[in-house]
Amino acid sequence: MTGSKTNTMNRKNVLAAVRTVPAEKDYVWDGKNEADRPATAAELVAGVAAARRRRGRPAGSGVKEQVAIRVDKEILAAFRAAGPGWQTRMNYALKDWLKTHSLI
Repeated sequence: MTGSKTNTMNRKNVLAAVRTVPAEKDYVWDGKNEADRPATAAELVAGVAAARRRRGRPAGSGVKEQVAIRVDKEILAAFRAAGPGWQTRMNYALKDWLKTHSLI
């Protein structure tokens, strides 16, 4: 095929090239400089796990529970009209109401 890149190295050439890598390019930690120490398998796994945790929606606090309730349309419209955070404001309004009213 014209224009395609092909590898002209065969197995013998690859092995010879690998064996002639200069010592200063080897990835063996000499134990002298801690900054040059390669990561352990546990550190690599922890890094991957941390990267996975950062993706998507953050974990909840564990103190709230999702429920479905029926609310009058005008009450819902009033909270929504105040803009983003209306659910939090509705939660605070219910907490405030509980402070002054007894349910039992």
